[in-house]
Amino acid sequence: MPYFRAALILCAALISTPVLAQPAPVSVALDWTPNTNHIGLFVAEAKGFYEEAGIEVEILPYTDTSAATLVANDVADFGVLGSVGLFTQRTAGADLVATYALVQTETGRLVFSADRDDIRTPRDLDGKMYAGFGSGWETALIGTIIGHDGGLGEFETVTLGTSAYEALANGTVDFTLEVYTWEGIKAERDGPAQRAFRYADYGVPDQHTNFLGTTGAYLAEHPETARAFISASRRGYAYAVAHPDEATDILVSANADSLLDRDFVRASLQALIDGHYLQAEDGTIGTIDPGKMEAMGSFLFEAGLLKDGNGVAVEAKPNFTTYYSNDYLGTAP
Repeated sequence: MPYFRAALILCAALISTPVLAQPAPVSVALDWTPNTNHIGLFVAEAKGFYEEAGIEVEILPYTDTSAATLVANDVADFGVLGSVGLFTQRTAGADLVATYALVQTETGRLVFSADRDDIRTPRDLDGKMYAGFGSGWETALIGTIIGHDGGLGEFETVTLGTSAYEALANGTVDFTLEVYTWEGIKAERDGPAQRAFRYADYGVPDQHTNFLGTTGAYLAEHPETARAFISASRRGYAYAVAHPDEATDILVSANADSLLDRDFVRASLQALIDGHYLQAEDGTIGTIDPGKMEAMGSFLFEAGLLKDGNGVAVEAKPNFTTYYSNDYLGTAP
């Protein structure tokens, strides 16, 4: 009888004790091989921020399929979305919503060799050879930069992809586009020396170059999980800004197979910090600026780059406030 009574007491205790909820799984797709744009994700994972938030995050290996496509097709819950891709794919019908601005200002720039005495202002690019990546955005961007400086906006293009940087270095082409905080830092360290034009100085709206984003359907079905992921990721990026040496070691260690150069990664992160890309001078981190979204969306619309699912340029400007949300940031780190 004592054993029976003890068993009953144990059963009652088990029934009355709440079962701890299992961590919610979250997958996130990268837009490129691991780099400093992704550092906050790896920091949040390594420092236990995701675990504290009650989620289990899987950072998916990079593939040739864009993160936006993986997210829109429910292969990944979240992804690193490029700004232009967000606007164009969302307008074409993809269910995409930006929920965190990875950078607060544009990281891209137009670059050319520092020894080019024939290139002093953007209008000098008329008639020159551009090494490109195959998007209509590039044509609109460069044409605007040259035109803003009084040029015709006429230039030749050869599509080379990432080989553009080698072509620029050996003088095969005259100019290209790069991400300052990655390719630009590499050029500063290894040469050859470059000069550059910043987009926003020549008529192109400043923008958040990339975002963390998901689908509207995911946000509707898993609002608390989304909030936990974005808030913890935000905490990871804030930690990386405050502790750059440790954050560098975390990124390099977590991606040992990528053979990242630790000194280069550290220099890239410092550029992101010094340039107030990850965190603005006023302390803003992760917040999406409605003014930037409206300006860039309008620029793409007026350039005829926003098309419907049939590839036809939309006639009415979309409501860009539906393309993003700041509702999942949580409290500031």
